[in-house]
Parts: sequence; C-alpha cells; structure tokens
Amino acid sequence: MNQTSDNTNPYPTSPVMPEMFEGNKTIQFSCHKGIGCFNACCKSIDISLTPYDIVRLKNRLAITSSEFLEHFTFPFEMEMNSIAGVKLKPVENGTACQFMTIDGCSVYEDRPTACRYYPVALLSLRRQDEYVDRNAYALVKEDHCLGHLEPRSLTIDEYRAEQGIEPYDEASRGWRQLILKKKSSGPSIGKPSKRSLQLFFMACYDIDRFREFALSDSFNMLYDISDKERATWTSDDVLMQFGFRFLRQVLFGEETIKMSEDALLVRRKQVQDSRMRLELEAAAIKAQHEDDLVDED
Repeated sequence: MNQTSDNTNPYPTSPVMPEMFEGNKTIQFSCHKGIGCFNACCKSIDISLTPYDIVRLKNRLAITSSEFLEHFTFPFEMEMNSIAGVKLKPVENGTACQFMTIDGCSVYEDRPTACRYYPVALLSLRRQDEYVDRNAYALVKEDHCLGHLEPRSLTIDEYRAEQGIEPYDEASRGWRQLILKKKSSGPSIGKPSKRSLQLFFMACYDIDRFREFALSDSFNMLYDISDKERATWTSDDVLMQFGFRFLRQVLFGEETIKMSEDALLVRRKQVQDSRMRLELEAAAIKAQHEDDLVDED
C-alpha cells in the first residue's frame, strides 16, 4: 500500500489499523504452510502493483510487459481524472490470485511488494513543509488471518529484511515520489493531458514498450542522450529509473534530461509563434470592440 496519510482513519471498517509506526516497532506474526489460514489471503485479492513488481513478474514468466499487462492486470485511477495504477487481475469469474496453488504462491521468489509486506502496510508520506518523502508503517489485521496469533516477535525492519523488501522499495522509490508529488501539487499543475497520462502508464508499467519509444529516432531527435547511456537501457532496472526522470520532466518541468539544440530551436519558435497568435487575436478583439463603440455612437 502506497499513499499519503495522516494519523486519522477515515475508513473505520478498514483492516488497516489507524496507528502508524516506525521500523523499530515490534510485531507478532508468522505465516507458514501449516497455519490454518494458509492461502486465505490469496483467495480474495486486491493487489496494487509497482513498476518493479511488473518487471520481476514479466521476466519470471518470460513474456513482455505488454503481454503481462494484458493477461494479468487491469488499470485503475488513483484519483479521478488522474494518473493510473495497475492491479493484479484475479482468476476469471473469481477473486483468487492467478498465481495461487494448493502449495502456495507459484511465483513466490518474485511475488509483488504488497504480498511481501503483508500484514504490514507501507505509508509514503510528505508533509507540506518538507521536500522529501518519508516512510511509516501500519498493521493490517483481517479476521481470517491467524498469523497474528503465532508466538513469534520481530521488528518491522527485521520483517522487511526477512521478506526481501528493501530492493523492491528502492527500485520503486522514484515512482512513489511521482505519485506523492502529483497528489501534493493538486490543481496547481492542472489536469494532466491525455498524452501525459499515456506516457505515465507506458514509462511506469510497460517497460518494453517504453524501451522502443526511448530508442526511437523521434525521441532521440528531441533529447541529447549519449550512446553510452542509451546502451544501459538493455537493463529493465536502469531504464525504469530513466523513465521516472523522464516523467518528472514531462509532468513537472524538472529538466534533468538535456534537449537537443534543434529541438530547443523548434520549441522556441513554437513559443514565439504561439505568443504572436495570442497578440494578433488580442489586437483583433480590441479592434472589433472599438468598431462596435463607433457603430453605437
């Protein structure tokens, strides 16, 4: 779970406990094959995927990101008329995870971030007077889960390390920052264009299609990127981080990717042409207004 939050709980029926904790909080929990509720949490899923989750799973299944998105996910709006997220699609005509077997998860080594965290919820926060995000944690306590009754204690940080969460969080930090920045900016940046929303979805979730886009002639006519950097994009992880930079530039104007000189000249001309059109339109409106005043006299 990745969201902005405070210390209140607007959803009193939610299994997420309203109290937030630091990583040194001790919890009592264990999940194993012999427990009475084994597989229960996989029988009715609501799992949001991070970009890194998709990379791990599509590589595990040896398919492209486009194929993975089509067969195993569905998109959803994080906020109305805003950027999209991706959720894991359950089995056809059911609620269970497609990767669930009687022996447990069939993709366990590459299971999503949300599955690794359970029963801990990650809350990414940014206060109004801060420029960086911080993490806090909450506990998820569902009626079916017997893991909280198991006699094993450890801190949240120890649990995160045990579940192999750190590389997942690190890889998707840039994505979480994009979402937090969009939420904290609110209407100040305006409603994203359809093109911006499409770019966000592709760069975050469809990494193989984004690679084709970033290696295209049209993209490289716009941006001044060295052959050495371009060669590193064979790595999904490296390209994913570049995609986050690209989106910060497209959505928020944080220019860290240098544009080519030709593209800058074209952009300057477009700005000048647009300014001239506005001035001509303003002059025409003024002239029409003056003519109307003369006619009235």
